[in-house]
Amino acid sequence: MAALLPILIVLATVLAMEGIAGASHKYVMHGFGWAWHRDHHEPHDGFLEKNDRFALVGAALSIGMFAIGSPLIMGGDAWWPGTWIGLGVLFYGVIYTAVHDGLVHQRWFRWVPKRGYAKRLVQAHKLHHATIGKEGGVSFGFVFARDPARLKAELRRQREAGIAVVREAIR
Repeated sequence: MAALLPILIVLATVLAMEGIAGASHKYVMHGFGWAWHRDHHEPHDGFLEKNDRFALVGAALSIGMFAIGSPLIMGGDAWWPGTWIGLGVLFYGVIYTAVHDGLVHQRWFRWVPKRGYAKRLVQAHKLHHATIGKEGGVSFGFVFARDPARLKAELRRQREAGIAVVREAIR
């Protein structure tokens, strides 16, 4: 029973991180952080992207939470949930790396899903990359994906309203 609360904290953190990552993607990466994120949306040479710096931010958050939860570092001021929150952030980072960088962008392995949720994730993120520039766009989350048909309709509305410039292939 004593392990139940830490497990729940880890799981809640993993779920919360999708919301935090999605909001960060929309408002930071497509906002004042565009200088780091731009090369993720444009063709480029090389394995690493400036965008990969955001992974370092996530790692720093995880490490910081581990530190806050560590009696070795914080002494009697340690906040025990910090360790479990740090672990949840770490788990989300592993999931993000496998799903977004691995499956969607095929940086680690080559597999094109033909059906199911994996196909939906890939389609949703391709629709995210359908806009030119940082304005507008859809599907800012990384692990949960809305219905691609609804995302296409939203892109169409954004294009017609002049909010986003959409690549020809999606129109």
